[in-house]
Amino acid sequence: MAPYISAKRKGTHIINLARTARFLSEACDLVFDAASQGKSFLIVGTKKRATDLVASAAIRARCHYVNKKWFSGMLTNWSITKTRLSQFRDLRAEEKMGKFHHLPKRDVAILKRKLSTLQRYLGGIKYMTRLPDIVIVLDQQKEYIALRECAILGIPTISLVDTNCDPDLANISIPANDDTMTSIRLILNKLVFSICEGRSLYIRNR
Repeated sequence: MAPYISAKRKGTHIINLARTARFLSEACDLVFDAASQGKSFLIVGTKKRATDLVASAAIRARCHYVNKKWFSGMLTNWSITKTRLSQFRDLRAEEKMGKFHHLPKRDVAILKRKLSTLQRYLGGIKYMTRLPDIVIVLDQQKEYIALRECAILGIPTISLVDTNCDPDLANISIPANDDTMTSIRLILNKLVFSICEGRSLYIRNR
């Protein structure tokens, strides 16, 4: 991370904001181009403080998201994940059609608990029918498994990296303080804006 650090004060590393601006700009260009071609995105951020921000940003840009917990193999064991998502969608459809009303109360309670759990952990990817084209990660250390799965599958990644991270793990690493909501919100909003702009261009050109 040395090239991304501008100074050290009282034992605290200070991130080089010029580098942050440069790599954020590169990331915005990448997601704009991808969105303008109709590609799909997955935003991963399971920090408790960031869960609502991740969900709202992803919904705004029509991206898939994981904001509660990353299950090992979520991408590398895609066939299993795809089966779970199919079961989840089927359960939701059955509930909406009122099929639960014809079941014993005990069975309904079990199914509703299952549905609630699936919604909590898979709700952000319930409409994901294939692997994403680009994955955006908000905390490299916390989402290390997600990054490794993307590397194995060759999925391009954009990651926020703090001073204790490895910038080589992602295709584009944006140096930033991933412990402050202000920093996360600013970068995520920039990326989401670029995705929305790219999607608008894609729709106009179809």
